[in-house]
Amino acid sequence: MKNKRYINWLLVGIMAVVGLATTSCKDQPDKYEIEEGLPTVYYVRSPYQSTRDSLMTGAYMGNTICIVGDNLRSVVELWFNDQQAVLNTSFMTDHTILVDVPNELPVVPTDKIYMVNAAGQVYSFDFQVLIPGPVGSSMSNEWAQAGETVTIYGDYLLDYENDHLSIRMPGDVPVTEITSVSKTAVTFVVPAGVTESGYIYITTKYGTNRTKFYFRDDRCMLFDWDGTRGGFAIANGWRDGSAVKMDDGTGVDGAFIRFHATLAADGWTAPEDDLSFNYWSDATHPVLCTLPGFATLLGKYALDDLAVKFECRIPAANAWKSTALQVIFCKDGTAGNSDYWEPTVPRALWQPWTVGGSYDTGGLWTTITVPLSNFNKTHTGEVCANALSEEFLGGMMFYVMGGGSKGEACDLQMDIDNIRVAPVD
Repeated sequence: MKNKRYINWLLVGIMAVVGLATTSCKDQPDKYEIEEGLPTVYYVRSPYQSTRDSLMTGAYMGNTICIVGDNLRSVVELWFNDQQAVLNTSFMTDHTILVDVPNELPVVPTDKIYMVNAAGQVYSFDFQVLIPGPVGSSMSNEWAQAGETVTIYGDYLLDYENDHLSIRMPGDVPVTEITSVSKTAVTFVVPAGVTESGYIYITTKYGTNRTKFYFRDDRCMLFDWDGTRGGFAIANGWRDGSAVKMDDGTGVDGAFIRFHATLAADGWTAPEDDLSFNYWSDATHPVLCTLPGFATLLGKYALDDLAVKFECRIPAANAWKSTALQVIFCKDGTAGNSDYWEPTVPRALWQPWTVGGSYDTGGLWTTITVPLSNFNKTHTGEVCANALSEEFLGGMMFYVMGGGSKGEACDLQMDIDNIRVAPVD
């Protein structure tokens, strides 16, 4: 009796499991199942209804595409070049696959999609992963001379064994010695024979683009300290730069100025004669923004699309550990020493040492970019009540003093050359 009752309950349990299984099959008539055989692809199109008639032979990384063909549920792996895509069976049918192009760059581009079935068989078809052309955003030293090693920083600086990256300098002079390449940086030796200023052109498998900067830019040179590049050989004011001017053969391009003094940790005790120069416009010294190069830039760009650039050299033995470099534009006819401390005069404070407590360029000349949009501070580092406008572009002053950040006392040597204004596009 007892055994009979147990058998009855067991039968009930089995019937329940069978019932659940039957119900499950009935509730999932479209359950995804992998098919046998190889897929066939007819074309690739846009996944969007509004543009689904647009056939595609390539797509950028991260974009979604729709692959159209037959027996596509046989696919268990899908590769773009040598990068595997993520398959979602919710977006796979016998005739379509919706898939995102992988965001990783191909190591060996073949311009094909590979489909692998459960048996390990491979079906391939032509499809190009579109990679942006090379981007050259900045350069370690824009005024480097022949034989010097420099680095261009950017993105998509791609070099392949069968399709090498190449560089051409202004005047169409080829670079013959590239020492290292990564996706974001390329290092090379400046070739001899470059006599022109202008854009540098970079070519990869994916196209040719010009750099965002000019090499040896002299379109709006303000102070080159030689008078040979369109800038002034000397400034004008109580401290015209003559006390700090150097021409000892170590410059980036001839003469330069050298700020050299002991700085206090508080950023305020700084000898003015050793750490500044002034340019004040007057009857014999023009307003800076009326100079032809400056006026041309102002006619083409908004102030926020321009920057002050210069080359700077700071030896490791004289690292910068306190105080800001004030870069100041000042009004025509009213400029004076008081502008150093005048809170209504907007200026930029360059103090890169605040990031890690110390800053130097390893004794190498390095291009520094200070956007005009950064000219919004007072000498103490507060936000200035006045925005930079053209009325302030009469004169210019550099002074290592203030900034509002405390650091460490140091013996600073800061060499500066080729002060100019340039676009930041």
